[in-house]
Amino acid sequence: MKKNNVLLLALLSCATFQAQDKIQQAVENLQDNYNQEKVYLLLCKSQYIAGEDLRFKAFVLEGYNKTSISTSLLVELYDSKKNLLEYKTISLKNGEGDGSFTLNKHLEENVYYIRAYTPWMANFSEEFQLIKEIPIYNPESPKQLVKKENGEWTVKAFPESGTFMVGVPTNISVRLFSEQPPQKWNGYLIDAAKPTEKLVNFQNLDSNVALLNFTPKKGIKYQIIVQDDKAKKQKIDLPLASDSGVALQVNSDAKGIHYKLVSVNQPEGLKNYKIVGTVNNAMAYRANISNNVKDASSTIPARINNENNGVLQLSIFNDKDEVVAQRLSFIKPANLYVDTPEILDLPLNNNPRAFNSFDIVPTSEQTHFSVLVKDVADPTAPMPANNLLSSLWLTGDFSSPINRPSQYFTGSAHPQALDALLISEKWNRFQWKEVLKGELPQMIMPTVTNLAYQCRATMGGRELTNATLNLVFKTQSGADSFTQVKTDANGNFLLGNIYFEEPVTVYYYLNSDKSKGQTPSSLKVEFNPLVRPVLLKGDLPKSSYVLVDRKVTVHPNAEVALALQNMKNEAMLQQDEIGIAEVQIEGKKKDLKKELDDKLSSGMFKSINSTVFDFVNEEQYAQSYPNIMQWLQGKVAGLTVQSDGKGNLVPYIRNSPAKIYLDEIPTDTTMINGLPVSNIAMVKVLKGAGLLGDAVAIYTRRGDMKSSVNVEKEPEKMNKADLKVYDKAKEFILPDFFKESYQKIKEDTREVLYWNPVLTDDSGMAPRAKFFNNDRAQDFEITVIGFDKNDKPIFYNQRVK
Repeated sequence: MKKNNVLLLALLSCATFQAQDKIQQAVENLQDNYNQEKVYLLLCKSQYIAGEDLRFKAFVLEGYNKTSISTSLLVELYDSKKNLLEYKTISLKNGEGDGSFTLNKHLEENVYYIRAYTPWMANFSEEFQLIKEIPIYNPESPKQLVKKENGEWTVKAFPESGTFMVGVPTNISVRLFSEQPPQKWNGYLIDAAKPTEKLVNFQNLDSNVALLNFTPKKGIKYQIIVQDDKAKKQKIDLPLASDSGVALQVNSDAKGIHYKLVSVNQPEGLKNYKIVGTVNNAMAYRANISNNVKDASSTIPARINNENNGVLQLSIFNDKDEVVAQRLSFIKPANLYVDTPEILDLPLNNNPRAFNSFDIVPTSEQTHFSVLVKDVADPTAPMPANNLLSSLWLTGDFSSPINRPSQYFTGSAHPQALDALLISEKWNRFQWKEVLKGELPQMIMPTVTNLAYQCRATMGGRELTNATLNLVFKTQSGADSFTQVKTDANGNFLLGNIYFEEPVTVYYYLNSDKSKGQTPSSLKVEFNPLVRPVLLKGDLPKSSYVLVDRKVTVHPNAEVALALQNMKNEAMLQQDEIGIAEVQIEGKKKDLKKELDDKLSSGMFKSINSTVFDFVNEEQYAQSYPNIMQWLQGKVAGLTVQSDGKGNLVPYIRNSPAKIYLDEIPTDTTMINGLPVSNIAMVKVLKGAGLLGDAVAIYTRRGDMKSSVNVEKEPEKMNKADLKVYDKAKEFILPDFFKESYQKIKEDTREVLYWNPVLTDDSGMAPRAKFFNNDRAQDFEITVIGFDKNDKPIFYNQRVK
């Protein structure tokens, strides 16, 4: 994290204070040891079809800069019941990475969730991890998603700085919470004893907040009445105004943040009070009041955060170092620290299937950009609700639901709206009471460079202590690398700084052997990844959708219908490009699968109504999964896998527990969860299979089972393991309508016209995005994201013709 260069300047400009007191020591400890990260994901679409590719570009930020902490990111896909369906391990280079999920075509239509976090973030509260709702459609599902339209809402009132005192003018932020908030609402303030007399009227500033100001009187019970445009009302009871305490009033503009402290009935006024300003976990401003004064005011210069924007937390401490008032304020709200890239060759050609391109003018400050171009089916639809800027400056640090947070950084928001919103928020990255007591997070997940594995070597079931092992890494493409390790007194060793983006097998043998073939088969090494999913303990966010019974007469909405047509087009292109050799191999695989099924299945297990997975002759990409049940999740329609609360995964078919068989012998989930995936030859999922009913049958490998399709001969007696390494994103294929295969497409309905998570210059030329239109594009949405060498964001998100 970049330290604040103006901290000393701010300190010297204030009244004297005792150096290195416990407040400053606590903040410096936070800054040096407990910096926190946040994640923004740019998705290629806002909704998907089962079977589509979900692509993402990740930006991991440490405060308001790209992270210097983490080199790995975990991105997970959950269903609505919080079952982990799949996860990707993404390599981060200077805080950026990209990846993709190929959604299973059998996924039920429902709301799913993307969760993204670094291992370092798992040391802190889950509320700061990214969890994003993703609607996924499937017209074959019996249920369909419908957007909620009930308009339910709740409302709360927040006095500025959390204090409400007699005779002190006070700003009150009125905050409305709703999944589908009304766009217009208003309200008024009353004395509860005189309900027909309106003391103050107010109108909402946006869908989230309204602001009113008044001076409370002693002993009066105030109420706020809020009503929407449908005359629905709610009442808020304000607390009785206190006749003693301290109030903090704040205003932010281009010159800085102006604050005023007012004391009421304090015997020594503000004497020995402290004003502490923090940005993220760093001290940005500090002042002490040494005299007995009733009020004090000052201006914190705008340069307090190195000329950058950000949220400043002002905390007021009394003479006992107790927090008596707090206020959040945005630094330089009217002067955003962001550059807009210059884009040439706009507007675009909107003729069907026309070739388009545009250049992004580079500077010496920029090295690459992330670029997304989409067809806008409905020009009246709102722009993205959250974007890089709102995640950087707002939602990445606050977990309360904010409707369309991007509006606060596009120039269209009411000038008071962001400040009113921050009055209603609290900075929960740390709590002063805990920090001053030294109650800090337990750092369970270590920071590692790239990937790391905690390894354990055994020989004949006993720890292999103080031994030297040779490890040979073989990638799918055939590249080899070598390293040597030594086990400790417990047979353990750490394998660190591992970087691969393709499947890797590690072969291991004793260094003392004269040849690799002499390594005893009883030598075993377990490779346990340190970069691995962490259990999600909290609940998933509330969904803005509901599931209803699908009506046969109801056709998919326009965007879903276009996506379905595009999937058909992609399937046709893929089939068209399959060569005769591939078709022959696929046919051979099917024959081999049938032979394997005939060999292993017997009696009532030979059901027609079954789905067979062949682990002998087909690559199932299952080695990275800790057990077979987790791998099965999402592979078969109607089959889900749920936890029994004891760490075991239980299969369900049609929402009922399925029977489990191992080599056609009844067993339970504890036995299966401990079975290595590498020992499995075949899995059968049976539905309504006679006397068996719904069942999952697992068959283990036998000594004569060797693949007969594209398998290299392995060294004899060579021990090996498959490592879970970084996941590489699926390549985005640009159509080329000059090719005959693409000309066969009757209706091109692509929504994503161009996707490049790392667009760079070409031999010194400006970075150029090149793509073909679909058949209907009239409006384009272009998103360009980058950072300069000082981590200043570069952002463009506009719709163009």
